[in-house]
Amino acid sequence: MKRDYNLAYIISITLVATLGGLLFGYDTAVISGAEKGLEGFFLQATDFQYTKILHGITSSSALIGCVIGGALSGFFASRLGRRDSLRIASVLFFLSALGSYYPEFLLFPKGVPSWDLLIAFNLYRVLGGIGVGLASAIVPMYIAEIAPSSIRGTLVSCNQFAIIFGMLVVYFVNYLILGGHTHPIIDKSAEGLLSVNPASDPWTMASGWRYMFGSEAFVASVFGFLLFFVPKTPRYLVLIGQAPQALAVLTKVNGETKARQILAEIEATSKEKKEKIFAYGVAVVIIGIFLSVFQQAIGINAVLYYSPRIFESAGAGDGMIQTVIMGIVNIVFTVVAILTVDKFGRKPLLIIGSIGMAVGAFAVAICDNFGVKGIVPVLSIIVYAAFFMMSWGPVCWVLISEIFPNTIRGQAVALAVAFQWIFNYIVSSTFPPLYDFSPMVAYGLYGAMCILAAVFVWKWVPETKGKTLEEMNKLWRK
Repeated sequence: MKRDYNLAYIISITLVATLGGLLFGYDTAVISGAEKGLEGFFLQATDFQYTKILHGITSSSALIGCVIGGALSGFFASRLGRRDSLRIASVLFFLSALGSYYPEFLLFPKGVPSWDLLIAFNLYRVLGGIGVGLASAIVPMYIAEIAPSSIRGTLVSCNQFAIIFGMLVVYFVNYLILGGHTHPIIDKSAEGLLSVNPASDPWTMASGWRYMFGSEAFVASVFGFLLFFVPKTPRYLVLIGQAPQALAVLTKVNGETKARQILAEIEATSKEKKEKIFAYGVAVVIIGIFLSVFQQAIGINAVLYYSPRIFESAGAGDGMIQTVIMGIVNIVFTVVAILTVDKFGRKPLLIIGSIGMAVGAFAVAICDNFGVKGIVPVLSIIVYAAFFMMSWGPVCWVLISEIFPNTIRGQAVALAVAFQWIFNYIVSSTFPPLYDFSPMVAYGLYGAMCILAAVFVWKWVPETKGKTLEEMNKLWRK
């Protein structure tokens, strides 16, 4: 069957855009290897007591920026366009990487932990989080607005592949940086106070975590450079009154005849540029928000951010090696989603993934309750993560990028993504004390949320497979 689109051109644009997804994964997962060294560093502070609660907040501080970036993404996407907003995100990634590597810059003596330095470090992480929030909303939007409807799900799913690949890359980079060094040994007194065991490796606390954060700067600079070679999206160009430029982009993607047909459809649904967010009813916005909420409430980022610690607690030996193995499995299952999302549809994958995740989460909870260590809980965690990667990971982003009508997409995506990062922060920052209290309770809770997510998708989420973005207007007008 002859294609009616320029696949090579579409792939080249998608590859550049998905570098934003790779940085998303890199920035959010770099903490998994760095958090123990970071904890050991700040436990040596003399002007305050670094606690598990503070560590949870610090490990998750980038997510505060993600909420801000997600909330602002609609403003930037509408005012600056999808492409130029990604350029801003690349700058934020770069500055955050350098600042997290050297938070003392110009203000504090290097290597002396203090309360003020902790605040500075968190501010740099928040800055990178704003970049993540922008990229998380705008990369899927950019790809969806460039891609033909017949392969849109596959191409948007490639962004999730890039996110997981970014996580795998940083797991591997962290492993190489750690090398022959070891994570600090954290002792807990009878009063519950934490301290660094004198036998701990000092290099990990002094330098290891810095190199892990700083390694992101290279990828961020490449992303920013390549964004000068991709076009603005045709939907955005029409919204700002540049139809000839939109036609030129559509022609390069689809050929002239198809391009004129698509342009007419875009213009027909984009006349009311400033429609209010509830112009198509409340249901579409609420469904988009709940898709985002459930993607986080099922607990996946608690595993992704703290995986070495979790695997070591489960009796897996070297948690960094197990984390790399999990990253490889995640890549494989993300490919499964990419190959099936435009064939089987969005809903079946989400429901199957929810059930598989529930099985994995409940299995981890049961293992903890009965004191089972070793291969069974480790495999259960990997199963839990794998089912997320073939369902909620990529498919949620596909739905968020395509479910909203053209004239409210920027606002609605921003709102949905802001809720996503809010719940990401809630889950990630509460995980250390919750896991410390009881792994069984933590994973039992996540398993229950997986069941609720499956019911939500079955009852309320419409199937969008094969529909053009312009058909979303008709679907919600009904």
